[in-house]
Amino acid sequence: MPSVPLPAPSSAPPILPPGTTVLERGWLSANNIVCVGEDAAAVVDTGYCTHAAQTVALVGAALQDRPLALIANTHLHSDHCGGNAALQQAWPAARTLVPPGQAAHVRDWDPQALSYTPTGQECPPFRLDGLLEPGRTVRLGAHDWQIHAAPGHDTHSVVLFEPRCRVLLSADALWQNGFGVVFPELEGTHAFADVAATLDLIAGLAPRTIVPGHGAVFTDVDAALDTAWRRLDGFVRDPARHALYAAKVLLKYKLLEWQSVPLARLHAWADATPYFGQLHAGHFVDQPRAAWQQALVQELVRSGAARREGETLHNA
Repeated sequence: MPSVPLPAPSSAPPILPPGTTVLERGWLSANNIVCVGEDAAAVVDTGYCTHAAQTVALVGAALQDRPLALIANTHLHSDHCGGNAALQQAWPAARTLVPPGQAAHVRDWDPQALSYTPTGQECPPFRLDGLLEPGRTVRLGAHDWQIHAAPGHDTHSVVLFEPRCRVLLSADALWQNGFGVVFPELEGTHAFADVAATLDLIAGLAPRTIVPGHGAVFTDVDAALDTAWRRLDGFVRDPARHALYAAKVLLKYKLLEWQSVPLARLHAWADATPYFGQLHAGHFVDQPRAAWQQALVQELVRSGAARREGETLHNA
């Protein structure tokens, strides 16, 4: 359980630093946070690559004719940095900052190390200009935001905290209904303790408003943390439960990208995607691989996350 008392429940409306606009994008693309000041404008996280043109248009509208000076990524999963290249092309002078842990992989562009090959996802190469160093601050628009390491969902992730308004950009470390897949666990690295430490960090910061990586801005922080702790406890008690959740998320995410796909193509993609092999070998080896993948599809349909028509699967 958390080592720091949770903040009191709040039903107050979200208060964001002046000049801050949240572009809520859904689940294929992470939310984009646009921060505008008198002389500079920044965007935090840039969505998935298939939405890149939409990201450029949305960010451009939020900038209100100001130039984009800074692109910052809380972490380098494809749904958080897939629009970087398009934004760099639209605003060539914009600097791009990422957490330090994978900077070398960006400079050398290693899609395996950056998780795009293991997840079967895509991200166009982009330029790196600097780092978001934990323990320091970054100027976003007119405000200074603290940079905090937030491992768990991603080993190298950071969250950003604006102390005057007490606003946290939590990325996938905390959503209103939980947190993102703990990807290091899929590779055999024990990372649930990192999730716990990050939840402790968030509780200690005591934010009034949270802007999650996906979903709406919210203020009932104590309820979100309670939900996250309960989910984490379930995963710690039964790691196979987390593995099953991760496998379904990876399938659903690809379905969000494709919207409609022949089942044969979907299974061929899963067969070629390394994380599915690791998940099966680590937790479900007692089931034939093909039958296990078919059961994942059936579960998506049963839960209402997908719709099957003959041999074609549709997003729902």
